Amino acid sequence: MRLVIAAVLCCSLLPSVRAASLPDVIDQVRPSIVGIGTAYPPRQPNRKGDPVAYRGTGFVVGNGRLVVTNAHVIPEKLDVDNNQSLAVFSGRGAKARAHPARVVRTDTEHDLALLEIQGVTLPALQLGDSEKVREGQEIAFTGFPIGMVLGLYPVTHRGMVAAITPMARPVENARTLNGAQMKRLRNLFHAFQLDATAYPGNSGSPVYEPDTGRVVGVINSVVVKESKESVLQKPSGISYAIPVTHVHNLLEQSKGTTAQ
Repeated sequence: MRLVIAAVLCCSLLPSVRAASLPDVIDQVRPSIVGIGTAYPPRQPNRKGDPVAYRGTGFVVGNGRLVVTNAHVIPEKLDVDNNQSLAVFSGRGAKARAHPARVVRTDTEHDLALLEIQGVTLPALQLGDSEKVREGQEIAFTGFPIGMVLGLYPVTHRGMVAAITPMARPVENARTLNGAQMKRLRNLFHAFQLDATAYPGNSGSPVYEPDTGRVVGVINSVVVKESKESVLQKPSGISYAIPVTHVHNLLEQSKGTTAQ
């Protein structure tokens, strides 16, 4: 009896373990959030337009030089005659820095891309297990909404996984399908439907657990909507995310093609 009482007293004196608060997690996540775009060299005499163009969001993984984003965020063509380059932007506001980047691998089926930057190592996010994600689970995502109009200051949204849903919408008639939709139906996978609103510029943002910061998905506001909502004249404000299991696969397929 005395041993039981002593054990109870001992346990009651131990400090309680609490999950991290969302503000603390955001502080940990924010340094890993980067902008994706293009840049010209300084003082390039022949270029036209702005020296920097932002296209979306990405986040750092792995060895601190690898960046995940959406494949559709990567420009199809660069102004090579004037040395325009793919760039990753780290930091905040006026302290932001541009890092030249190269495409390591793309997964067009899941609209993902893996980039590598040189000469710098950034804090990396931890990848979670999207197979364990449940409907009703709380999530957060951080990125650059509205195409950097708000500046290079990461913005966080919070919500929950409203549904785990097939990426492509069901169809009643095969004649209504285009080639891209038919391909996606043959390679059907599920996506996370979120009740938080993602904006243009959020593409490539990490979706993470608000108490751990572990990434469980990647915001995709283009390809999934083209598949699920193509029948709508006015697309909804529903946001979707690609499960992080496909990021795990992309990293596995990229082994041996990146710097260690």
